[in-house]
Amino acid sequence: MSSYREEEAQKRRERIEKNRQKRSRRHGDKKNQKKNHRRQIAAGICLVLIAAAGGGVYAVSMQHAQKNAEMISYEKANYSGSVFSADGLAATSLCVASENTDEIQYSGTTDVHAAGLFDLNGANVLYSNQIHDRLYPASTTKILTALLALEKGNLSDVVTVGENAAASSFPADASLCGLQEGDQLTLEDLLYGLLLSSGNDAATAIAEHISGSEEAFVEEMNARAKELMAVNTHFTNPHGLHDDNHYTTAYDLYLIFNTCIQNEEFMKVIEAESYTASIKEADGSVRTEEWKPTNYYARGIVNAPDGVTVVGGKTGTTGEAGYCLILLDRNSADHPYISIVMGAGSRDILYQNMNALLEGTQN
Repeated sequence: MSSYREEEAQKRRERIEKNRQKRSRRHGDKKNQKKNHRRQIAAGICLVLIAAAGGGVYAVSMQHAQKNAEMISYEKANYSGSVFSADGLAATSLCVASENTDEIQYSGTTDVHAAGLFDLNGANVLYSNQIHDRLYPASTTKILTALLALEKGNLSDVVTVGENAAASSFPADASLCGLQEGDQLTLEDLLYGLLLSSGNDAATAIAEHISGSEEAFVEEMNARAKELMAVNTHFTNPHGLHDDNHYTTAYDLYLIFNTCIQNEEFMKVIEAESYTASIKEADGSVRTEEWKPTNYYARGIVNAPDGVTVVGGKTGTTGEAGYCLILLDRNSADHPYISIVMGAGSRDILYQNMNALLEGTQN
């Protein structure tokens, strides 16, 4: 009988706790509703005052209000309440679009998995097609690898290449810098090999140097992605070789790349036309390796539209990911844009669609 009473008492305590939690949630929801309502009232007052001052300003304010509404809608769908309540994306100068949009009369095809054009000065998405779909990123992964290396390492660090990072540890058709076990080179050298030559061996060497192992480095990658609000990203390696659980979105790549290009050393690397590394081998001899960018704009194989300058970026290709490319570019007025194409069926289609995006920077 005593056991039965104890069980009943425990059930009552559980019901009381559930009811308390429900009341707490309802109270929190009401507070958020009131807060949002106050925001809407304040925005409405501002719009009325601005409208009285001039119709042109009113139109700009309406666009700003619409953008904030899109941000809030996107945040609610993708972020936790704590991020949303802190004003999240709406309090930043980041571009955001909750659905497909076309403000540039895009002339490309839709024969790609995703594409986006982001106006950095205007904090506006000029074109978006499936930018929130989870996709395989291939070697565009390496922009986050580079960011962590720059944030956590020293460019002058001397790195000794381990067995896992040797070129012989990767598939024969993988993109490589030709590193050998026992090679010594600087972290700066590895960054050029990573971003210009797209070396998978360089990525692993960086990961092991920064975090002690690939696994530990990947944990840091995923944590950093979340800090950048790239919440639809999950990486399993530092180089982008295919794994079913290794994915991101075009929008998340924009968020990551937008942070990368604020780093002067990152910019210096992606703008380079080539780089020659001096590598000390295990036996003490020294060899040199020259690395060049993989993107066809930097190599002069494809020309950007008139008036557009491609500053630099990162390619990525696997059978599962298709052909991917993320770029920083500037129009004739020197305004910066980030352009992204993911999942093209061929290089020709990749660059045709990228040029269609770049044409939109001139509108």
